[in-house]
Amino acid sequence: MSVKLEISFSKSAKLNGGLAILLKTAEADSAAGAEAVDPAGVIAKAARIARFSAKSMGALDIVAPEGAPVERIVVIGLGKAAELTAHDWLKAGGAVASRIKNTDKAAVFIDVPGLETSARAAADFALGMLLRAYSFDTYKTKKGDEEEKPAKSVKVTIVTADPGGAKKAFSDSEAIAGGVNLARDLVNEPPNVLGPVEFAAKAKELEKLGVEVEILTEREMRRLGMGALLGVAQGSVRPPRLAVMQWKGGKGKDRPVAFIGKGVVFDTGGISIKPAAGMEDMKGDMGGAAAVTGLMHVLASRKAAVNAVGIIGLVENMPDGNAQRPGDIVTSMSGQTIEVINTDAEGRLVLCDALWYCNDRFKPQFMINLATLTGAIVVALGNVHAGLFSNDDQLSAQLTAAGLSSNEKLWRMPLGRDYDKLIDSKFADMKNTGGRQAGSITAAHFLKRFVQETPWAHLDIAGTAMGSPQDEINQSWGSGFGVRLLDELVRAHYES
Repeated sequence: MSVKLEISFSKSAKLNGGLAILLKTAEADSAAGAEAVDPAGVIAKAARIARFSAKSMGALDIVAPEGAPVERIVVIGLGKAAELTAHDWLKAGGAVASRIKNTDKAAVFIDVPGLETSARAAADFALGMLLRAYSFDTYKTKKGDEEEKPAKSVKVTIVTADPGGAKKAFSDSEAIAGGVNLARDLVNEPPNVLGPVEFAAKAKELEKLGVEVEILTEREMRRLGMGALLGVAQGSVRPPRLAVMQWKGGKGKDRPVAFIGKGVVFDTGGISIKPAAGMEDMKGDMGGAAAVTGLMHVLASRKAAVNAVGIIGLVENMPDGNAQRPGDIVTSMSGQTIEVINTDAEGRLVLCDALWYCNDRFKPQFMINLATLTGAIVVALGNVHAGLFSNDDQLSAQLTAAGLSSNEKLWRMPLGRDYDKLIDSKFADMKNTGGRQAGSITAAHFLKRFVQETPWAHLDIAGTAMGSPQDEINQSWGSGFGVRLLDELVRAHYES
């Protein structure tokens, strides 16, 4: 069941029933707030019996504690204080959110004895709660036994020494949660509901936040010469769209930073059709476009002091009498020609025109594209890291650092002339695949041919955007991967 959390911050909380949640490090003698909620010393006794050692994300759950002013006490372990990271605060928030059941109010005490809890840590904790509370059950008409009641609201009071600072920091956290959950919604939507036109309409809704949004139709893209993108779309009855989003929060003279997303709303593979087993997951082949849309939501919501462009190419790849064939040659917006060897290598055809358009029109400081591009990156990295390819060492280093900070981790993969020549074609300037070997690398080299000298990075998020492992802050099939990562990049390096 979806739960709406109404989060506030305070130096104290009135305890009269409901749930109290305390945090504890492995070294601390007591948990935060223990004196207020546990006058009878029930926690120490329960911890001894349950052998609770406050290891990271461990939990001690006490129902109807003797003498307590609350109906239930939950203690969440943080592990060793010296090993706590910013992401651990998000995880702790998620662990707490998972414990909020059958209550309409909860008080959370986070100032652990001996541990200085900053306003930023309190806000990160609250962000973890919001991310964990997300669920996608829009199309369920029947609920399980635990989900018979309609979605409810829980009032959460986070007790901390600096509630004013935490509240101020939390405004950014709310913006981030909104962007991540928007991206999750887009990935989770069924493909019959979310086509290119509908996705473009979702992008258009960002105008409410001050984002300038243009939607290019098939006619306009044809006039621009986007033959690669249009070739992918021609087998579907659903027309393609290119959404151009601009957030102008920086100085007028500042060149924008640019983010480009692959938005294949459903990918059958086209004439080179995919196996039937698991094809339903290809509704998530627009995870890159979802992340870019979510990022633009975050930047606008928190009024980021940066000029940013988000461009998403939206198509459906279907087999049809009008679909492109293996062996077809298309002309991209750049004028370069492409022999289509495999119609299932379609995302790069969408991105190459979007990249060229972005570079030609906006002359950005850098371009970062996100795409669920290759199965090969999942073979190489699993679903722990996304693949990072770049022509610029500084941008690559910044992205890697942002990945470590946000825990949306990246691993840099190689580029080189020997790989690039694998996509040379006998009949055109290039072909759209170099074969099975080094498949992720040759896909990146294909994109590199459309960025010229602009600093650029390609993030292959095929293993992380959908179906990735569930954890403390994400229980959704669509993860929203990339939104927090890129917001951290912008925040750390590109805001004026």
